[in-house]
Amino acid sequence: EYLDALPRDDWFKLRLTEEELNKQLERAEEQLKERRLELDERFEDKKRKLTQGDDLAPGVLKIVKVYLAIKRRIQPGDKMAGRHGNKGVISVIMPVEDMPYDESGNPVDIVLNPLGVPSRMNVGQVLETHLGAAAKGLGDRINRMLEEKRQAAEVRKLLNDIYNKVGSRKEDLDSFSDEEIMELAHNLRSGVPMATPVFDGAIEPEIKEMLKLAGMDESGQVT
Repeated sequence: EYLDALPRDDWFKLRLTEEELNKQLERAEEQLKERRLELDERFEDKKRKLTQGDDLAPGVLKIVKVYLAIKRRIQPGDKMAGRHGNKGVISVIMPVEDMPYDESGNPVDIVLNPLGVPSRMNVGQVLETHLGAAAKGLGDRINRMLEEKRQAAEVRKLLNDIYNKVGSRKEDLDSFSDEEIMELAHNLRSGVPMATPVFDGAIEPEIKEMLKLAGMDESGQVT
């Protein structure tokens, strides 16, 4: 309430008991002044382009200038294009500890900028990404069952759901012995391999079923 009654320009005149906080306040004031000066310069530059007059040559009644581009420094996240139609988004390689992670602590491999998705990624590729997430989630679920020393019958039931509940191709897992079922489960701990045709791949309900089997949200979203 005290700050609301005080003019904004007087906020930085306040002094605190701790000297370190006063230094932080001074640094914030300097940064604000620099930012304000930069914005004022940009505003004046644009204003000058719109208002300045030109000396016309004899016989010329009007000159129209159209500014197609503004120069600025490229930074990660910007989309740029060359003269041959090639385009892309500037990316940056980050340490794995700085990447977002899910509730289990697994880091994200890649973060896409929305500017790079149009004309480069279609709905089918997004669904394939969800299918890959389901395959990884199924492997994690199998791994947890093995760590919990679950019975071979429980593992067999899950594998039967994975291989025979979705898709047209069926696998005869009943002919596998318990040892073979457990060996197969050990091979699937890092993820369940999946193959899907290019133009006739897995449909949305099938992908949702795989996500459900993996214990994940059917939307494919992870928080």
